[in-house]
Amino acid sequence: MSYDDVEIEDMEWNEELQSYTYPCPCGDLFQITKDDLELGEEIARCPSCSLYITVIYNIEDFLDKKSINKLEKSKQQPVAVA
Repeated sequence: MSYDDVEIEDMEWNEELQSYTYPCPCGDLFQITKDDLELGEEIARCPSCSLYITVIYNIEDFLDKKSINKLEKSKQQPVAVA
């Protein structure tokens, strides 16, 4: 079970870590990269303890147009007509 649910807007972009971060109660930071978000990952982990949070975000905000088109095409299902 995750420690908390946190919206991406409440996290900070950390240029040095190249990650979105959020304060962990242990004193370190929960971290999740843009690449993780593009892959649909929603768990930000703390590197210093066992806690993790669930990140609430819209995956389409992190996909480029090619990826969005690919995602939309994969949603389309062929229909057999008899």
